[in-house]
Amino acid sequence: MPGKEESSSDKEQYLDLFLKIGLDERTAKNTLANNKVTANLTAVIHEAGVSDGCSRTVGNLIYTVATKYPANALVHRPTLLQYVVSAKIKTTAQLDAALSFFGTTASEDFKLNEFEEACGVGVEVSVEEIEQAVNEVFEENKNVILEQRYRTNVGELLGHVRRRHPWGDPKIVKQFVDAKLLDLLGERTAADNEKPSKKKKDKPAKVEEKTVAVVTPEQPPEEDLNPFLIFPQPEENFKVHTEVFFSDGSVLRCCNTKELLEKHLKATGGKVLTRFPPEPNGYLHIGHAKAMFIDFGLAKDRGGGCYLRYDDTNPQAEKKEYIDHIEEIVQWMGWEPLKITYTSDYFQDLYNLAVELIRRGHAYVDHQTPDEIKEFREKKMNSPWRDRPVSESLKLFEDMRKGLIEEGKATLRMKQDMQSDNYNMYDLIAYRIKFTPHPHAGDKWCIYPSYDYAHCIVDSIENITHSLCTLEFETRRASYYWLLHALGLYQPHVWEYSRLNVTNTVMSKRKLNRLVTDKWVDGWDDPRLMTLAGLCRRGVTPTAINAFVRGVGITRSDNSIINLDRLEYHIREELNKAAPRTMVVLHPLKVVITNLEADSIINLDAKRWPDAQTDDASAFYKVPFSNIIYIENSDFRMKDSKDYYGLAPGKSVLLRYAFPIKCTEVILADDKETILEIRAEYDPSKKTKPKGVLHWVAAPSPGVDPLIVEVRLFDKLFLSENPAELDDWLADLNPQSKVVIPGAYATSLLQNAAVGDKFQFERLGRLQNPFTTIYILNILMTYL
Repeated sequence: MPGKEESSSDKEQYLDLFLKIGLDERTAKNTLANNKVTANLTAVIHEAGVSDGCSRTVGNLIYTVATKYPANALVHRPTLLQYVVSAKIKTTAQLDAALSFFGTTASEDFKLNEFEEACGVGVEVSVEEIEQAVNEVFEENKNVILEQRYRTNVGELLGHVRRRHPWGDPKIVKQFVDAKLLDLLGERTAADNEKPSKKKKDKPAKVEEKTVAVVTPEQPPEEDLNPFLIFPQPEENFKVHTEVFFSDGSVLRCCNTKELLEKHLKATGGKVLTRFPPEPNGYLHIGHAKAMFIDFGLAKDRGGGCYLRYDDTNPQAEKKEYIDHIEEIVQWMGWEPLKITYTSDYFQDLYNLAVELIRRGHAYVDHQTPDEIKEFREKKMNSPWRDRPVSESLKLFEDMRKGLIEEGKATLRMKQDMQSDNYNMYDLIAYRIKFTPHPHAGDKWCIYPSYDYAHCIVDSIENITHSLCTLEFETRRASYYWLLHALGLYQPHVWEYSRLNVTNTVMSKRKLNRLVTDKWVDGWDDPRLMTLAGLCRRGVTPTAINAFVRGVGITRSDNSIINLDRLEYHIREELNKAAPRTMVVLHPLKVVITNLEADSIINLDAKRWPDAQTDDASAFYKVPFSNIIYIENSDFRMKDSKDYYGLAPGKSVLLRYAFPIKCTEVILADDKETILEIRAEYDPSKKTKPKGVLHWVAAPSPGVDPLIVEVRLFDKLFLSENPAELDDWLADLNPQSKVVIPGAYATSLLQNAAVGDKFQFERLGRLQNPFTTIYILNILMTYL
């Protein structure tokens, strides 16, 4: 059996073998570059009994069998090869039909007559029948062929003939089609060889009146597509989609037996069951939102259920605070678990299966220290205790359970494959000793299972149909299936997707914990963090987060990092529907309207929503306009310029929802630089049409200041797009990520705001970027 490293003489032998069956030299050499295909093709050649050679036609079909044969039906491969070698199956169409037949049949028994009928064994299609079919197809499509000439899609014509005679020789069919084209059209002309010219699209005529551009997308937006179509149905979980290659040349083709799958389907009723399995050692972040969307979303899409399972195998890291937070956040995100479970619920089952694993010779008690285990694994060396008697390991494992062995003096390790190319097959630890009470299980246990041992078994116990995780766990798939196979347990369908990484933040729990513990941020729910608690406190809605995750998609492209702007887009889209707008002045500059009486108050309508309809009273709120208003300090300059749209001496601006005003005088302090107030006149007729539009807040009544609020402006937490890749990532923290403004002025709409209420602050006549200024007011506002 070919291994990873072959000598030149071995390669020459395989090359000679492949050439004997009629493969061209290029294909044969390309095959040698792939160990898996080389092993499969060599096995198939010997299985077919053609190691001394065969015709090119048979050899090409054998090559197809080696590369495409369904792994769940290997028991029937010799039968198919007999049909190929005896020329009962002699075309690619017949072989494709046979492969499809066995892919559906799997390892079940089948009737030869049904197989032969399915792939056309014994069916002879004469040359005359093929010619007649070609003539019929050409007659039916004559007008199109004459119009398109040699640009006609020949593949479609061949398909029409194939549907009439699926077992006809494709080479003869092609010959007749080519001859018929020549007979009907004659020789190719120069015009036939010209590339078709692209027609220029006519430019639409200019329309004088202002119109709204309407863009019609060629395909539905990514958010509207169903991302769950890629996952198989539960009843399809008899097919092999993972192969585990061992260093001795053997291959584990992971699939469920008929009995296991039927038992599983009976228990689940054929429903999709998934699980969201967070470890309760920290707060969830936006990456977990993607995991929730996939786990809960797939189950919801298929009418199934999703477990919320706490992966609580490490008693030293878990806290009840984290458990409570996770349950709360899952609910906040809009997901309803089928059931809340804990890995610790299954500690007894896991222990019993560990004993069984030892009895089957697949696990042993080891006494190496962590450093020794690391060294031996790096050198691919077996532990000195790897081959100890089963009875000895059983006795020692029982002593571990009873607390008779000191912590760190023994572990239970799985006997996997120390010579594998996969590091995660190097005898992973299944159990370790920890004399620590468990937050959920109490003090019953002093040995605890590892993640690598527990998660696949609990998946099987809970009858999970789709075990979904991020790509860093892909190399553990071999261990996952090895363990379930070793114990003879039902095997869920495993699939990995890429992590969700967002710019200008960190996502690892270790780094997040460092930020919180060392007080770089104000707790796990700091609005600058991408924790879900932080986003919630910031006012971001779960609808926006789920729309963002759906838009990113369920991809397997690793090392991708999503720009924060993409999240901000979804936040704005959602908050435009959910958060009313109001005006807030952060750094107030007093403006006295000299042509309005001091006790005069004009109540104006301001929009709560950008698309507010004039006939909808609830879409507006009242703002007072008095002779004392406040504008943003940065919206006034002593010197005007062409590119400046703010207020300046002698210049006019429009106050949003109100009137144009013109600066008539500037009152300076004694230093002749500090501006104390501005005096201006308003245009009640609104005949003035200035370009600049400013937000503002007025004194609600004579001698009364506007509502004073504390506003906290949040910017990106890190300066670099990918701070996680920096050695000194803490040095990249943005010193301006949080700015507190204690004396901002707001409209009275905020007077009765409650915890959790959200508002968008209108500034400069538009909304600011949500991550550079706060336009969400979610109890980050303190009334003074």
